[in-house]
Amino acid sequence: MGGVALDVDTGGVKAPDGGWGWAVLFGCFVITGFSYAFPKAVSVFFKELIREFDVGYSDTAWISSILLAMLYGTGPLCSVLVNCFGCRPVMMAGGVFASLGMVLASFSTSIIHIYICTGVITGLGLALNFQPSLIMLNRYFDVKRPLANGLAAAGSPVALCCLSPLGQVLQYHYGWRGGFLILGGILLNCCMCAALMKPLVTPTNLKDKDQGQDNDKEKEEEEPKKQKPKHKLLDFTVFKDCGFVIYTVAASIMVLGLFVPPVFFVTYAKELGNEDTKSALLLTILGFIDIFARPTCGIIAGLKWVRPRCVYLFSFAMLFNGITDLIGSQSKDYSALVVYCIFFGISYGMVGALQFEVLMAIVGTEKFSSAIGLVLLMEAIAVLVGPPGAGRLLDATKNYMFVFLLAGCEVTLSAVVLATCNFLCIKMKPLEPADKLECITVSDNTTAEASSRLAGVEEEKGEREEQEMVTKTEAIIESKEVEVEKVDGEVVRPKSIKVDSQEVEKFLKEPQESIGAAPSPETCL
Repeated sequence: MGGVALDVDTGGVKAPDGGWGWAVLFGCFVITGFSYAFPKAVSVFFKELIREFDVGYSDTAWISSILLAMLYGTGPLCSVLVNCFGCRPVMMAGGVFASLGMVLASFSTSIIHIYICTGVITGLGLALNFQPSLIMLNRYFDVKRPLANGLAAAGSPVALCCLSPLGQVLQYHYGWRGGFLILGGILLNCCMCAALMKPLVTPTNLKDKDQGQDNDKEKEEEEPKKQKPKHKLLDFTVFKDCGFVIYTVAASIMVLGLFVPPVFFVTYAKELGNEDTKSALLLTILGFIDIFARPTCGIIAGLKWVRPRCVYLFSFAMLFNGITDLIGSQSKDYSALVVYCIFFGISYGMVGALQFEVLMAIVGTEKFSSAIGLVLLMEAIAVLVGPPGAGRLLDATKNYMFVFLLAGCEVTLSAVVLATCNFLCIKMKPLEPADKLECITVSDNTTAEASSRLAGVEEEKGEREEQEMVTKTEAIIESKEVEVEKVDGEVVRPKSIKVDSQEVEKFLKEPQESIGAAPSPETCL
């Protein structure tokens, strides 16, 4: 983004829920597609890499694992860079790194070179694009955020449907080296997406620019100086939130097995004797189903009744994915694998659409840039263990069934942890009595306006009471017929006026009955 101050703190700018936000959504759509589809699309080249460098399945699985580990593990670094330089410059640099890594990998002479170029450099570039795009999406959408997350997440299956067959064609015509070189050129489109990340500008700043007043400019220069020391590059206070801790633990367990099946679909189909093109079609089927699953799940998550319970919808999606892996592990032919990919695409799409929507709902917009970085860092450890561990299990057993069974058990466990812990630790919290204060969320401006209005109402009621008291006393005195005697033309007033005590009590009670007790701030709210 442009201005660093605006990019770090939007200053209470209301999310437009549209307008230029749709352009930001398109950029996030493309970035998400590259980030998640690339580790799966690269698996198309694994068979050629095994022949070229004489390595095993676990060695080639490290490529996808390192890519995902860089995408997740550099989360805190991305958070710090975004808070320092803004989203747009960080994404521009990320696009260059992503392209450079694939170009350098095309000249590799060992599997270690591919680890460094494709895994580390390209993975870092994708990470520098992925996280800032989600941060911008969260700033531009609020009411329509579940739908926006679902549409942005649909970029992953769309890119997978395109990149997987494209990788197969490139490998057939140009070999894996030429394919890596062309894919590196395609990744330069990340820089185009970075250009779409326009900063949100506060309405006050626009007025000040139009008026051109020197005093306002001086205030604007002083405010950032006061705010900068208070801002944290990485906010660790999110760990005090019980919901965030539960989410992080469950997501880390889920990542152990979530990305394993797509990595081994193609190689398993080839082991069953299917052609390379036919085997790569499995990822296309998975991606096609995923395209419709993600936006549909985003629409469902945005429903009025479902949105407050999106955590449990996310748990159901993970449970669905885990059970699909457990049942799909028994697939023995191509048709069974197709059915497996269809159900896996549905469940995988649901998880992808809800993963970051739930995190946004837990921590809010203010802490999301730090929270997503810390979550991705925790998940990076699981990503480094998941696919390589499954590859070693495959090398030891020579049976894909155990790989899919292990992945299913891990994802199912994460669903149980998330749902159970949220039900016991979050839902069971005591609620505040309804007669005290309503649980509402307001901005600072709204709070100030409400308090000023309340004070004004109380002052008006106080003045009304005083006026009525004065008029009532005058009426009582005038109602009393006091005899005045005149002596020699002079008016002689009586020494005392008798007033009945019952009338005094009645007078004191009348204001309370007519006006009522002045409401306190608590009862007023």
